[in-house]
Amino acid sequence: MSVDWDEVSYVISSQYRSKSLSRLADGPATPSRIANDADLGIAHISRALQGLRERELVELLVSEDRRKGRVYGTTEKGADVWEHIVEEQMAPVE
Repeated sequence: MSVDWDEVSYVISSQYRSKSLSRLADGPATPSRIANDADLGIAHISRALQGLRERELVELLVSEDRRKGRVYGTTEKGADVWEHIVEEQMAPVE
């Protein structure tokens, strides 16, 4: 598998994107759950998820119409990018 270094760089250049993708690698979650787990602000997490979604690294698992309780999960591409970040030890240290 070839690694998309642009995507790796995009994720690791933001603690919010890194923490969001890291949390979603463990299973689907809502933005508020990610924010609570990472002890970060919900607004930052929501923005990070939007950027990750635009790059097709995460996906919305519920209807687009839902405003509350939106559940996100990683895409196959997102899982591959995260796996590479972990293998290369590029993930932020907890």
